[in-house]
Amino acid sequence: MKKFLLAVGLLSMAGTALAAGKPCEELKSEIAAKIDAKGASGYSLEVVDKGASTDAKVVGTCEGGTKEIVYKRG
Repeated sequence: MKKFLLAVGLLSMAGTALAAGKPCEELKSEIAAKIDAKGASGYSLEVVDKGASTDAKVVGTCEGGTKEIVYKRG
């Protein structure tokens, strides 16, 4: 019974950590590295509040889904 309760506790903590999401700056740098690896230049990545993007393409979400990372050319 103790092992079962321990397993349930560990799974609930892991779920909480996943729900929190990555920090925006960490995810932004990972996305930038992938874009740079494909040879792209002349772009910008910006962290904005969820739903605030206008003419930019959303390329990631962070901070538990409360913020978005948007991609703009030029």
